[in-house]
Amino acid sequence: MSFKMTDKVTWVGKLDWELRRFHGDEYSTDKGTSYNSYLIRDEKTVLIDTVWEPYATEYISNLKKIIDLKEIDYIIAQHGEVDHSGTLPLLLKEIPNTPVYCTKNGRKILEGHYHEDWNFIEVKTGDTLNIGESTLTFVEARMLHWPDSMMTYMSGDNILFSNDAFGQHYASEFMYNDKVDQCELWNEAIKYYANILTPFSKLVTMKINEVLGFNLPLSMIATSHGVIWREDPAQIVLKYLEWANDYQENQITIIYDSMWHGTRRMGEAIAEGIRKSDPDVTVKLYNAAITDKNDIITEIFKSKGVLFGSSTVNKSIQHATGGIMDMIRGLDFKNKKAASFGSYGWSGESVKILQEKLAEAGFEIVQDGIKALWNPTEEAKEECREFGSKFVESFK
Repeated sequence: MSFKMTDKVTWVGKLDWELRRFHGDEYSTDKGTSYNSYLIRDEKTVLIDTVWEPYATEYISNLKKIIDLKEIDYIIAQHGEVDHSGTLPLLLKEIPNTPVYCTKNGRKILEGHYHEDWNFIEVKTGDTLNIGESTLTFVEARMLHWPDSMMTYMSGDNILFSNDAFGQHYASEFMYNDKVDQCELWNEAIKYYANILTPFSKLVTMKINEVLGFNLPLSMIATSHGVIWREDPAQIVLKYLEWANDYQENQITIIYDSMWHGTRRMGEAIAEGIRKSDPDVTVKLYNAAITDKNDIITEIFKSKGVLFGSSTVNKSIQHATGGIMDMIRGLDFKNKKAASFGSYGWSGESVKILQEKLAEAGFEIVQDGIKALWNPTEEAKEECREFGSKFVESFK
């Protein structure tokens, strides 16, 4: 599959309908993904990025149907992660000595992955490459989301090849933002930001403002994953600025794990108390042991407050809540309030442990946690309702 985006630019990537886990097992891709690669044919011919190594042979075979590989003058490697660069070893065996444009960090990472001494040309922000009627301008985007990441702007067609920024793990044969299901698109876009780019939000704001300062006309944003933004492409840029600004909605999320449903019942009672005190707030409950971890992270990202619950197991917390806790510590969420709860049998350390972990992750602890012995009684449930009511009152 390939398709013309403009007279000069052709999409030559790969749709991966079957992918369900990415970055090892760190990211769920329920809608699959795409590995977007772009071929520019001006007076010079340029290939921007490739695809993941499992599809290397297929990719090169399809590319040969479009162009004699020897006609490719330059390769631009915007990011060394293997889902972008995985075909380079096979491709450069076919066309050795073809210049590979990348950042200084990109060269280090590509050499680290493939142990090859290719014809690297290191670039930095503001460097240009004239290819005929169009000029390519390189923009470093360090830590969005790797140290080597960069974007490439094409004059004339006014396309920003944005690398991982503004993308989604989303496979669709339509490939443009105005042609796909909008609910699916925005769900995948915010999930992508929440799980991948949240730790770098300050850098997101700085880089976007830097690029906006160039006052470049923009017709498309061509991402490395998911659909291409061609209808009002600036809308995703504005969303990124909003998401990067300590984002929250009027939502409280309750995440728990439970051995014999005691902690679940506490969470449900806390939710009742929240709803009674503030009917307008959205309350969502998730069992961490059976809910996709990346979906939970997305809901935490959207929330102004979270409550974590776990039974006490071996003087500690349960495995699923512990895993989510470790994830949120690395994601560095801002401007969110939190509290903890849990049932226990004889020692009851889980609530304190959860509270400490939430504080370490940067959440504002608004009240001491609550615990209930064994299966909560009606009296204990009422205390949980009051706990939920008190929690939501902290936002007023």
